[in-house]
Amino acid sequence: MNSFAPLTLTDQGGFAVGGTTVTTPGTFDPRNPTDPAGQSLHGDHARVFYQVPENPRPLPLVLWHGYKQSGAGWGATPDGREGFQTLFLRRGFPVYTLDQPRRATAGQTTVGTTTDTATTDQWFYNQFRFGLWPENYPGGQFPPGDEAREQFFRSMVPDTGPIDAAILSDAVSALFDRIGPAVLVTHSHAGGFGWLDAMHNGNVKGVVALEPGSGFVFPAGEAPEPMESSAGTMAAVEVPASDFQALTRVPIVVYYGDNIPTEPTDIAGRDNWRIRVAMARLWVDAINHHGGDAQLVLLPEIGITGNTHFLQSDLNNVEIADQISKFLSEKGLD
Repeated sequence: MNSFAPLTLTDQGGFAVGGTTVTTPGTFDPRNPTDPAGQSLHGDHARVFYQVPENPRPLPLVLWHGYKQSGAGWGATPDGREGFQTLFLRRGFPVYTLDQPRRATAGQTTVGTTTDTATTDQWFYNQFRFGLWPENYPGGQFPPGDEAREQFFRSMVPDTGPIDAAILSDAVSALFDRIGPAVLVTHSHAGGFGWLDAMHNGNVKGVVALEPGSGFVFPAGEAPEPMESSAGTMAAVEVPASDFQALTRVPIVVYYGDNIPTEPTDIAGRDNWRIRVAMARLWVDAINHHGGDAQLVLLPEIGITGNTHFLQSDLNNVEIADQISKFLSEKGLD
């Protein structure tokens, strides 16, 4: 068992935000409770767990997980160290950790889907750049050992309904409406949805994006050509220029880790990150060209090596947290 220093909280709890309610026409009959007539279903909301430390900083952090993940991935690493949820509490930030709609504790959905039972562990292992299965990358920051690998695979969760960008964005926007100004921290698949909230909710005061993988938005008429890789094609998303302009009003930082090729490769789990970084570079340039404040940080270029797709749970996650803290301080977000 790990031993951690005590941490004093002044508040913690959980709640649901956003979502929809559907009702079957008719009148509910308590003597025939299996008849759906007159009955309702609450679904498509996000679930949020929050903690507030003593003497909190004014701007909370909102942590939004990536694909096949849940908020639990922010709480602890696969080998049992503290995750960002606790690391940033110790730095004085109130932290709101969410499960997005139709995932994990927010699994109640108004639209069903077939549960994904495909055997894909090895594909995701390569996709998340832990290594080339079954080996870790030399010098890699994924926690070593069979137990860490086992814990990671058993942290993955399926979707209970189809992924709907509007439902996800609306639920997270409802969270910002409830808590007020805060900084959005996204991982992977949440990155593209996070841009939607940054464009449409003025309470998003800054964005920290850990390895965003899709959904890069550009002003209408300015999107780059689709990019090809051995993992498939990646296309930019066009939005109205007025929406895009909102991204220029908040500080944004994007981080990527190691073992991302700069030349095409037939290893799909690596090649897709080559074009994602290329798209991210164009996206950051577009924001700055329009007067914004965005930066792209490739960690190996600043001497931080070996990081996987999961910067928040790698062996050096404290060092990654230090980089984020520095950004927040420089931009007046702490």
